Formats: sequence, structure tokens, C-alpha cells
Amino acid sequence: MERTAVVGGAGAHARKRASGLAREFRDFLLKHNFLGLAVAVVLGGAVGKVVAGIVEDVVMPIVGVVLPGGDWRNAQLVISGANAIKYGDLVGRTIEFLVVALVVFAIVRSVLERDAKPPAPTRTCPECLESIPAAARRCRACASAI
Repeated sequence: MERTAVVGGAGAHARKRASGLAREFRDFLLKHNFLGLAVAVVLGGAVGKVVAGIVEDVVMPIVGVVLPGGDWRNAQLVISGANAIKYGDLVGRTIEFLVVALVVFAIVRSVLERDAKPPAPTRTCPECLESIPAAARRCRACASAI
């Protein structure tokens, strides 16, 4: 009979510990804003598809016209037998990376420029040389009158 009580007590202790672990895990997720991170990953994937579409359907055809004709992506330097350095594929991937980076840079720059606010005017406290708002009458660092 006592043995059953010990097993039941161990089960209750395990449930309580699991409940505490679950609560701690939930608090950890909330503290570190994992929901926001998950949303950012999903949106980042969607934006990645849009950027890839722009690159593949708009930019790369233009690049294909500029680059010399032929199947340049399959260009390779045969070393021996089936071993070859496929430099054409490497050049193509490098061009795609640079174009994607340029498109992402243009998108981010346009978004950031729209939201940028000019910094508030500041001046220096003559006592402690702390940077303070220009309209301040007292320094926030040393509390001296300005």
C-alpha cells in the first residue's frame, strides 16, 4: 500500500515539474519575443520569394542579354576525366547573389529613408561635456543649470 503512495507521489511530482517546465518555457518564449521572430521569418520567406521573382523574371533576362551568348552557365575547365571546375555555374551564382543583394539593398534603403527622422538638435553641457537637448535648461547628467 505504501509503495502505491510513493508511485502516485512521484507521478504528481513529475506532473508538477513538467507544468513548471512548460510555464518556464512559455515565459522564455514571451521574454525573448519568439512570436515576433517567427512572424519575421515567415515574412522574410515571402519577401525572399518576391525578390527571387524580380531577379529571375526581370533582372536576369537583362543580364543574359548583356553577357556573351551561349550556354555560359555550363562553362567548365576539365581537369581530368569527369573532374572539372565549373566556373560558369559559380559566375552565374555570384551574379545572382549580387543582383539579389542589390535589390534587397534598394528595398531596405527606400523603406528606411521614408521612416528616418532628423536627430533632435543638441548642445554640450559646459560643466560635464554631456550631450543634452538644445531646449534643456538643466543638464541630465550633472544637474547644473544651463
